[in-house]
Amino acid sequence: MQARLRTVAPITATTQRLDPPVPDMGPPYATHDDLTECCALILGSPTRFGNMAAPVKFFLDGTSALWMSGALVGKPAGVFTSTQTLHGGQESTLLSMMVPLLHHGMYLVGLPYTEAGLTDTRSGGTPYGASHVAALTPHGELSEHESVLARALGSRVAALAARLALRA
Repeated sequence: MQARLRTVAPITATTQRLDPPVPDMGPPYATHDDLTECCALILGSPTRFGNMAAPVKFFLDGTSALWMSGALVGKPAGVFTSTQTLHGGQESTLLSMMVPLLHHGMYLVGLPYTEAGLTDTRSGGTPYGASHVAALTPHGELSEHESVLARALGSRVAALAARLALRA
């Protein structure tokens, strides 16, 4: 599998998309075509009061045409998040991101407890998806367990996408 990294455009306080120019650095803005062209999706967002960030929600809310056409039905998906502190709402954020993906008919992939990092971690990591607690490391980098769990989620989503592609 090959990753296609994207970000979402910022929005104003009135929830209108700003449509700034494509960023000079970092990934370009996500489009609906990115969603229809991918064979799997791993969606991430920082946590904002136990929920996904407003720009991510705004982007997902604009996918009703994809929902109506069934463009994402049967594609595997996973979710990830980051908080500044422990108990910052990681699991509720992951669950909030799953709801629109379920409405799209996507297959949700999580992390089973056979992943040792889930029981050993003292930072991020949940069965709902990968997560990170930024305040626990000096420069906000992923802990060893968080990194292993994030890679495990990516591997599980990619493996399911490959199995589904063989059946198509």
